[in-house]
Amino acid sequence: MNFRGLDIYTGRLAEIETRDGQIESYSDLGSVDNTGYPYLSHGMIDMQVNGYRGIDYSGIDLNQEGIEEMCSYFRKAGTFRHVPTIITNSEERIIRNVRIIAEACASSDLIRESIAGIHIEGPFISSEDGPRGAHDKKYVRIPDVDEFNRWQEAAAGLIKIVTIAPEARNAIEFTAKVAKTNVHVAIGHCAPSPTEIDALINSGADLSTHLGNGSHAVLPRLRNYIWEELARDELTAGVIADGYHVPAAVLKCFARVKGINRIILVSDTAPVGGLEPGPYKWGDIDVEVCNDGHVALAGTSLLAGAGALLDHDVSVFMNATDISLEEVLRTVTVNPAKVLGVEGVDKPFRIGDKADILCFDNTPEQLRVKSFCFGNIEGEV
Repeated sequence: MNFRGLDIYTGRLAEIETRDGQIESYSDLGSVDNTGYPYLSHGMIDMQVNGYRGIDYSGIDLNQEGIEEMCSYFRKAGTFRHVPTIITNSEERIIRNVRIIAEACASSDLIRESIAGIHIEGPFISSEDGPRGAHDKKYVRIPDVDEFNRWQEAAAGLIKIVTIAPEARNAIEFTAKVAKTNVHVAIGHCAPSPTEIDALINSGADLSTHLGNGSHAVLPRLRNYIWEELARDELTAGVIADGYHVPAAVLKCFARVKGINRIILVSDTAPVGGLEPGPYKWGDIDVEVCNDGHVALAGTSLLAGAGALLDHDVSVFMNATDISLEEVLRTVTVNPAKVLGVEGVDKPFRIGDKADILCFDNTPEQLRVKSFCFGNIEGEV
């Protein structure tokens, strides 16, 4: 396959040819003045995907066919790798679904290349309205290392992230043990004190799950857990930049305080994301896809996951922060790759490397994918 465009890593016009899943040739065509060319970069990585277009990673009907279909949707939107996220549920369901994902990875090269790990978001979170978000209260419980180990065994070691509430009983012990297994413990869906956040970080927590969301609607002006997490350099922050979850001014503040190297844009797309407006069920929870595409708890203004993918979120974040495309792309390539242990995404294109090429136009509304090559998977959009 042939690609011609502005190499995001050099700022110069380049032509790349791929064959049999590898980069066969790379030609530097020099600097150009006009901006009529598409861009070339590595594919994006989405570290928080609940589901999409009716496919639910936490659902009772999850199967390999649905996972393959979801991977296909994402590639066409520029996301080559993603992290299936299973939200608060029974232990039986969590074990069942991580096993399905692991078995799908073992039996399909396509799925194995596309899935960079599993994220368990809950059930060890706050039971309070607000911090709990759209998670089902009846399944919320205290952190349990033995239960986590049963998940990980069923997942064949694929669990890379687990989100917990720092104020939960056993949270410190849980974090200290789980972090030693090279699993990232994230702070999220919680209402902790500064002391509880500090203790969890000292025990090994290093991420914030969708900072600014999964929280109370009203907080103390200065002494609150969002400020506390924002101020801690030890925490890399996941951020939903869909234009609904976090206002533009807050995105700008997050970017300035955290710095581009400690932000990871995540879609947090819900199973009903991408569907027609109307009422739906997410498990036992009533949700609604609104006319503008965002997802809410039915009959409320409370958000319930997202409806947009990273091709949209990158543009929203750029518009809010005035940060360059080259820098913002780090938040969906290099930064998540570092957390997940994905190799090669932090390097420029080189002859002989596995093909990981995304060709897209940069518009104010979203990145518009033109073509892609991810190993032996290639296509035009």
